[in-house]
Amino acid sequence: MDKLPKIALPVIFGFVLLVILISKSAVTIGSGEAGVLYKTFGGGVVTDEPPLGEGFHIVAPWNKVFVYEVRQQEVLEKMQVLSSNGLEIKLESSVWFQPKIEFLGKLHQEKGAEYIQRVLLPTIRSAARSVVGRYTPEQLYSSKRDAIQQEIFEETEKIVDGQYIQLNEVLVRDVTLPATIKEAIERKLKQEQESLEYEFRLVTAAKEADKVRIEAQGKADANKILSASLTDKILQDKGIDATIELAKSPNTKVVVVGSGESGLPLILGNN
Repeated sequence: MDKLPKIALPVIFGFVLLVILISKSAVTIGSGEAGVLYKTFGGGVVTDEPPLGEGFHIVAPWNKVFVYEVRQQEVLEKMQVLSSNGLEIKLESSVWFQPKIEFLGKLHQEKGAEYIQRVLLPTIRSAARSVVGRYTPEQLYSSKRDAIQQEIFEETEKIVDGQYIQLNEVLVRDVTLPATIKEAIERKLKQEQESLEYEFRLVTAAKEADKVRIEAQGKADANKILSASLTDKILQDKGIDATIELAKSPNTKVVVVGSGESGLPLILGNN
């Protein structure tokens, strides 16, 4: 009984030490995350092996694990840029991105956990200034937004692709022009629309006039041809045929065939 406390103390101490070591060694990687292993006595950041995946891991207590989110992320950026004629434009964009998981060790070693602020945001700002500077405010306001969006994406991707970042999409959410410029552009667009509507009405009226003229010419030509074909002989033959048909009618009591001054048959009938 006297020896029990002497044995129990080392056991308890060893158990506590084991719990501490396990707590220091156990690492849980959450969903959509990956871990970069740092070996304190083994060369620092591990870049030649895949990062630690989701789940429970045991590492040496003197090593460290840096956890990164590797699912798609979004960052919003508001900036002021200049158009081609030097006017200040407010641009609001949204960037979809994620770190390249196979290069996560390199990203941590060269850029660090704040790679978004150090690499991505400065790049998107530079690309936006470069692209917007090629266009006028009118183009930015109306027809060129999709083209601007694509160009910003392409210029940003060229840079961040070599920085271990995968760029998925760049969206231009809003373009804000100075109020006076916006009003002037809207007036111009309205005038252009009214001009197009007026031209459309003129074209429609001209087509309608052509249609009426063609129909009138067709009727005139038809009457001319008909008049030319109706000779006295034809009219007389038509009158004789009509007289014969009328004579066959059971309602006709008296039929007198004769010629008037016009040379056509004259028909008298009683019912």
